[in-house]
Amino acid sequence: MSEVFLKDALVTLKESGVRITPQRHAILEFLISSETHPTADEIYKALEADFPNMSVATVYNNLRVFRNAGLVKELTYGDSSSRFDFVTHDHYHIICDHCGKIVDFHHPGLEEVEHLASHVTGFEVNSHRLEVYGTCPECAAGANKAK
Repeated sequence: MSEVFLKDALVTLKESGVRITPQRHAILEFLISSETHPTADEIYKALEADFPNMSVATVYNNLRVFRNAGLVKELTYGDSSSRFDFVTHDHYHIICDHCGKIVDFHHPGLEEVEHLASHVTGFEVNSHRLEVYGTCPECAAGANKAK
């Protein structure tokens, strides 16, 4: 499935006039295959062995290109580094309060929130973001062992 996402993303970039460099291709492929919503530093560290001349700035610049093309969402959470999520479909996030792990989930009824918000307020809704916070199973297991 990730090959299809990669192919479609490359077509989107080419249609936007973006040149596909080996680094750009690798960063995009890493984002598509990642389930961890990585930071730019995490992407850089994962790819630096294959691209020793690549800098963190290169990663940030490519993430900006991907974001502008609508391929990536930048997730910001207070003071911590931005995390990046390859856009495959509308979904939501549950975030561990302890380790910061982010997991995707989908709930079909939540799309109605935009329609209701628009109807009640008169706003023209562009998007929404829902985040749920809690303790992931790994951190909960660690807390139970410590007791």
